[in-house]
Amino acid sequence: MSTHDQPSLHVAGFDLPYLIEGTGRPVIVIGDTNYYPRTFSAALRQHLQMIFMSHRGFGRATAPFTSADFELDVLVDDIEALRQHLNLAQVIIVGHSGHGYIALEYAKKYPQHVSHVVLLALSPDSTFASFQTADQYLEESVCPERKTALAESLNRLPAAIEAQPERAFILRMLHSGPRIWYDYTYDASHLWEGVEIIPAMFDYVWGTLFRTLDITTGLESVTPPVFLGLGRYDYWNPPHLWERCRGQFHDLRMRVFERSGHTPQLEEQAAFDRELLRWLGEIE
Repeated sequence: MSTHDQPSLHVAGFDLPYLIEGTGRPVIVIGDTNYYPRTFSAALRQHLQMIFMSHRGFGRATAPFTSADFELDVLVDDIEALRQHLNLAQVIIVGHSGHGYIALEYAKKYPQHVSHVVLLALSPDSTFASFQTADQYLEESVCPERKTALAESLNRLPAAIEAQPERAFILRMLHSGPRIWYDYTYDASHLWEGVEIIPAMFDYVWGTLFRTLDITTGLESVTPPVFLGLGRYDYWNPPHLWERCRGQFHDLRMRVFERSGHTPQLEEQAAFDRELLRWLGEIE
């Protein structure tokens, strides 16, 4: 099903597609409705109702917009609008990578409507210091083939962006593959097929808002339990970055997947499903 064939939530100036698959307790996964369904297993859909929601960066603009249309409170309220639209009392909220920040902010603002929070492959912040620490993690790792592959891929990135500037965000993801996949030769281009973005949203949210976001502010209001899934081979957001703030969560289950990089729900599907469903109490 193409994005244009999916149902959409209509909010001020945007159409936000969503996709519902599976049965069970409702789970809202924040992010593109083309990309994210490809990363979660079919088996998981036998236990949970997966509701994939495109945020404004993946939506369709129907009116002129400014950066004010992409503030975190606005993105959070879009999720709440979908929950109300689907008449769901409580949801499990899932955010992968930068979308984890949006998921956590939703849980802070609407904890009464969240039963569980699932955060995947993100850093506790997006500061320059954390980027430096991640760079050091890669530099100190003994993986010469990975480093060579990354350098060669990044050398090709400027020309790729020059040819398709509107896809700059996606191209950066693809050309960073050796840094973010356990199998550093993995070609993730099929995951991005059909994905369209609004570059201004990513420039502002990822480039500005997340740079100064302090997730510990208001963290005391996150009363639902939190599952934090990380990849041992994630050289963007290495697991040890969380040591300084993990103790500030009311209820945190942290799991590090040993053969995963930045996308454990895809790279180790069986292990990921087992750990998540046990935590949710769906299996023993």
